[in-house]
Amino acid sequence: MEHSNFSTNDQIDAIQALAGSTEDTPVLMLNINRYTEKAGFPNGDLYKSYMQAIEYSVGNVGGSNLWRRPISASVVGDLTGFNEVLGVWYPSHQSFVDLPKADGAKIMFSHRKTCVEVAHILAMPDSQPPSFT
Repeated sequence: MEHSNFSTNDQIDAIQALAGSTEDTPVLMLNINRYTEKAGFPNGDLYKSYMQAIEYSVGNVGGSNLWRRPISASVVGDLTGFNEVLGVWYPSHQSFVDLPKADGAKIMFSHRKTCVEVAHILAMPDSQPPSFT
């Protein structure tokens, strides 16, 4: 499994095409992250700053960081060593595409570059923000 922290051109093209279409819908982004030692997951200042930056930037495009949970084990597939799963909801694919231009995004992406060693992000259509109670 190839690991990367950046989207490929094909991935970017696909999400932008969807964002610009009549089929653009709300989307839940499932983020599976392995953090750098420097991030200090789960209590380090850099990790906490990154989480605050995500909340602020995502909020500025109308989205919401719904939840985050630590990973205790990989039971199917090989995600050994990954630290956390985050559920981030966006009102549309377009709002996700707009994230790099959002207020605070420059800081968020700077923290991401320092904190995230490897990431997998999956897009799932979602008609409304799910509630987890």
